[in-house]
Amino acid sequence: MKHLNRRTYGRGMRRVTEDLAFQRHLFVNVVFLGEPGVGDRGWVLIDAGLSFSAGRIMRGAAGRFGRGARPAAILLTHGHFDHVGAVRELAERWDAPVFAHTLELPHLTGRLQYLPPEPRVGRGAMALLSPLYPRGPIDLGARVHALPADGTIPFMPGWRAVHTPGHTAGHIALFREADGVLISGDAFVSTKAESMLAAVTQRRAINGPPAYFTPDWVSARRSVETLARLEPAIATTGHGRALGGAELVDGLYELARDFGRRAVPRHGRYAPRGRAMVPRELAHADGMR
Repeated sequence: MKHLNRRTYGRGMRRVTEDLAFQRHLFVNVVFLGEPGVGDRGWVLIDAGLSFSAGRIMRGAAGRFGRGARPAAILLTHGHFDHVGAVRELAERWDAPVFAHTLELPHLTGRLQYLPPEPRVGRGAMALLSPLYPRGPIDLGARVHALPADGTIPFMPGWRAVHTPGHTAGHIALFREADGVLISGDAFVSTKAESMLAAVTQRRAINGPPAYFTPDWVSARRSVETLARLEPAIATTGHGRALGGAELVDGLYELARDFGRRAVPRHGRYAPRGRAMVPRELAHADGMR
């Protein structure tokens, strides 16, 4: 996997496979799917970075796919502020549809805020600052569409959406079985998302979802187990560097086996209560006991 994270296209673009690259925006990644030079409507953007990311994303797309090349669609792994910051501007400029899991739509159509963050978990500056982060919702109106329930993804043949709730109710990962490529979003990440130092240095380590914005740890654990069973060959995550080979597969299985100790907070508003590990904020809202 020596090609992982190699800078090849300028504008901070890093190659993962021949048709997959990502661009880092401070502490979060934006993913570009499509062959270099494919041209207008021949590629897909996955996630949309921060509120000031639009210009850099557009320049990166032009450098990789050709001047004026617009995506066929924008796909969102989930609707947190650092993954949708530029989506409205990009969708309008490119006249592109946006797709997300149906359970994310309330956060993308102006109807529902996310639950408050928990700054006391993770022992890092990113967590401590989390009360300042936007919780939405944003309103994309008629531009946003629910992904098909069968897991297929428009404009992405050969890929399937894997529902990976926990970090958010409608979080998805994307998997291409033919070559084992995974785009995990924040279901797991490859750095310590709660730490400002790790965000800056991109210190590599497989971790659970960002703890300060994860309310459902029961589902988060099951989602990591689901992705581990896929045994992906390569993965790009929402935060951190791309991973591959035994480092990825062994790391995912280890995270799944030891999820309670390595990822789940022992305190805070979303810390699991009792043997069922059900967070108290969700117990009544989701009908769980």
